Parts: sequence; structure tokens; C-alpha cells
Amino acid sequence: MGRLTLRFDAKSLAIAGAVALLLLFGAFPIILLVVKSFTAEGRVTLENFIRVYGNEANMRSVLDTCKVAGLTMIVSVLISFPLAWLVGRSDLPLKGLFRTLIVTPYMIPPFVGAIAWTYLANPRIGYLNRIFQSLFGTEQAPFNIYSMGGLVWVFVLFYFPFSFLAVSRALEKMDPSLEEAARISGAGTWRVLRDVTIPLMTPALVAGALLVFVAVASAFGVPAIIGGPAQLHVVTTQIINYVYIGTPEALRESTALATVLLAMAMTVLWFSNWYVSRREYFTVGGKSTRPSTVELGKWRWPLAILFGAVCFVFAVLPIGALVMTSFIKSMGQPIGGSNWSLDTWKTVLEDRETWKTLKVSLITAVSTATVATLVGLLIAYLKVKTRIRFRAVPDFLATFTNATPGIVVALGLIIAFSGGYGLNLYGTIWILIVAYFVHHLSFAVRTSGAALEQMHPSLEEAALSSGAGWLRVFKDITIPLVAPSLIGGWFLVFMPSFYELTMSVLLFSTRTRPSGVFLYDLQSYADPQSAAVLSVLILTLVLVGNGLMKWATRGRVGI
Repeated sequence: MGRLTLRFDAKSLAIAGAVALLLLFGAFPIILLVVKSFTAEGRVTLENFIRVYGNEANMRSVLDTCKVAGLTMIVSVLISFPLAWLVGRSDLPLKGLFRTLIVTPYMIPPFVGAIAWTYLANPRIGYLNRIFQSLFGTEQAPFNIYSMGGLVWVFVLFYFPFSFLAVSRALEKMDPSLEEAARISGAGTWRVLRDVTIPLMTPALVAGALLVFVAVASAFGVPAIIGGPAQLHVVTTQIINYVYIGTPEALRESTALATVLLAMAMTVLWFSNWYVSRREYFTVGGKSTRPSTVELGKWRWPLAILFGAVCFVFAVLPIGALVMTSFIKSMGQPIGGSNWSLDTWKTVLEDRETWKTLKVSLITAVSTATVATLVGLLIAYLKVKTRIRFRAVPDFLATFTNATPGIVVALGLIIAFSGGYGLNLYGTIWILIVAYFVHHLSFAVRTSGAALEQMHPSLEEAALSSGAGWLRVFKDITIPLVAPSLIGGWFLVFMPSFYELTMSVLLFSTRTRPSGVFLYDLQSYADPQSAAVLSVLILTLVLVGNGLMKWATRGRVGI
């Protein structure tokens, strides 16, 4: 019977350290949260679930979560497929510009988008309502963002790119010979679309739709900003309410809500992976063929105008609302004339709290992105470049913690690292870094893994055979060769960490309040005009960051 040999070389220690970090800060808190949800006063029980789901408000929040996520999912699929098909398969004019604009909401923090739409469709002073009322002389405002319809609308605008990108990539990979065979047989454009393209796209449509469902069900910022004033509460906002009560009983009950949210997300994602793995028959399989372009004929420019209008509503209108609001004195006054001012910008830029929160966000985002990039590279190296048993487990854990709703991750970290298990991070900047690291690590793993798979092993083998140690090879050969992907992964972790809200709202303290929480407080309780200025600042940094990422990676990573 063979013996297990322990190795203490640089490679083994580095990889073991990366895996240990993921187990300690990723797996342990989530497992602990699930265990806590089934215990009360030291015994295993369903008491927490019975108490929580015996409450009508909690049951209503679960139903509203499913309703909002379901409606968003359906509408997102209905609009994402035709838009993706137009930019991917037709001779639509200005396709490059339209594609950039249509995925712009993907780069806008959703809660910033929600703030923008409160300026546009507030039932009393929203810009769109005031324009409509002045044009048609009506007193009744036609739009009310503080409603179920308003909540779904905002979710669709800022989460449909998940579905759009999934369908776009599937269209790029699909074997075009199947459509061409149908055309040769005499089928028209719409017949080919109905009988060939859509059935072949079904796995991608399902995967994109379910991804939208999970993202919406896990969101906090949008339902807090839009649903709060409308008295529409979802599971995430209910969890926040329980945690803010602060009692041990309320914390246990919040774990029951979080466990169900986790189970919902995992079930949906498992079904998505299972369904796609069984029906992934639409790829080209390595052939370098390009699908033929469908000519739109007389519909070419009308569809371009319609597409442009969609881009305007989805991307230009909310950004314009943020910028305009940041330059006016009062939203209740007529736009223009004496109502234009730089005073709000001056107030925000001179406020020490603005720079303090931006500094916290910058420190946490840079720290998170740097650690995640290094750990992600080691985990990807373990999976791609070694033959160790169970080498894919850390990669799975990184994917699992990314798929886990952020609010569940944050709640697990509170339970695990508030001193009860020997380590107290709660109220410090470290718990923010840990939360962002755990939740966004998968981005770094994916980009690093893709680059390592393309790197030929002979380069490392030549260096090793020349006498260089693994650490030297890793530093001088591996990292330089995958550097563009590492930079892309760094930015992919940095940007969501910089503006993160869902986890931060549970984990921040007065000394470690990040800009996302500060913005949420300004919008909800203090000064919407100042919130608009901070929104523009954050949005500018995010868009510049995405541009830098595309430039640094030569366009290989980014939207």
C-alpha cells in the first residue's frame, strides 16, 4: 500500500496557500451559515425556518423575489435574442457602435442605474413625467418608477446584457452550415430563423435567462432604491432588515432566509449547467467558418433607427439624467436658467467624506484585485498545469462562491469572523477585502486559466531542464506570457469591488464606509443632487477602467 508523500517545494507551498485562503474565507463561512440556519440554542431544528416562513411578510418577499426575477428573465430573453441577431447576423448599419451602446448598461453599477431612473420617472418630479405633462397638458404622471413595473424595468435594463452576451457568443460559435443548408433547400430568412437558428440557440437562451434570474434574485441595491419607497420587499432587503435588528434570534432567522436564497441560486445554476451540457450541439467544433450575413433590404434603416432608439433609452438616457441632475440646484424647479449650477459639484468635491469613502473603495478594490489575481493564477495553474487528484475542486469552489449571492457571502463572513471562531475581522477594512476577494475570485481564475491553456508546456520545461527552479520559471516565464490576461482579470475584479454595495452594506463600519454605501445613503436619506455627482464620478471611473482594460489586453478582455 503506497504512502502519501508530502512535498514542501515552492510550487506546492504556493498552491496550498492559495487553496487554504479559498477554503478558509470562501467555503468555511458559507458552510457555517447553512449549519447555523438549522440550529437554535445548540440543537438541530427547523425552528428558524418555521418562524421565518410563518411570517407573511417574509413569504411575500420570497414570492416577490421570484416574480421580479421571473419577469425580468422573460423580458430580457425576448429583447436580447433579436438584438443579438441583428448585430451578429444581419447587415444592420453601425453594428459596432450599436453593440458597444447596448452592452454599456453591463458596465454601469445597477444601483447607479436605479438612481438615474428615479430622476427620470419619479412620479412627482421625474424628467420624463414633466416633459410628458408639459407636452400633453396633463396633471397625471404617466410613469411611476416606484412600482413593480418600475422595478422590473430597471432590472431589465441593467441585467439583460447577461442574456445578450450569452446569445451573442453562441451565435459566433454556431455552425453556419446548418443555416446555409436550410437556405439552399429554399427556406426564407424567417423560416431559417424560426426552424434552425432559434432551436440551436435554445441552450444559450436558457443559460442566459437563468443567469439573469439568479443575478436579479441576489441583488440588493436596485430593490432597495426602487422597491423600498414602493413597499416592495425582496429576500435580500428582508435579510438586511433582520441583520440590522441585531439580536441573536434575528441573526439566526436571517440565516434561514439566506439559506433558501442560496438553495434557489444553486438549483437554478445547476439546472442551467445540466441543460446546456446535454444540449450543447450548436458549436462549430474548431472550424474557422463565418456565417453569411442576412440582408435586411428595405428594413435595414428602419431597424437601425429602432435599434438606435433602444440604445438611447438603455444607455444614453440614464447617463444623461445623472449628468444633468448633478448640475441643477433643485429637481423640483424648471430645468435651465438660474437652476443650473456647479454648487453641488463644489460641495461634494470639498466634502472630506467623499474622498474618505473613495479612498476606502480604492484601497479595498486594489488590494482585492491584486490578491485575487495572484491566487486566481495559482488555482488556475493547479487545474491546468498539474495532474494532482482533485485539482479541479478549488476551481469549482471559486465558481461556487462567485455564484453564491453576495448577501449570503457577507452574512457567512459576519458569523465566521466576528470573534467566535478565533478571528475577528468584523468592522475592519479586512472583512471588505475578504468579501470582495471571495465573491469575485472566479473572474481572475477564468482569465488566468484561459491563458494558461494556450501556453505551450515546452517553454516551462526548457527552463526547468536548464536548472531554473519552479519559482524562477513562474516569475520569469509563466507570468510574463499570461500578463495580458492577468491585467484583464485584475480589472474584472477591481471594477465590481470598487462600487460594490450588496455585501458592503452589511460589512462596513463608520471608519470603513466605501463609496457604494455612501452613495446609497446620499440617495436614500440625504441629498439626491449630491448622489448624482458621486454617481457620475463612480461611473466615470468604471468606464475609464473598462477602457484601460481593453487597451492593456489589446481588446481580448472587456465588453
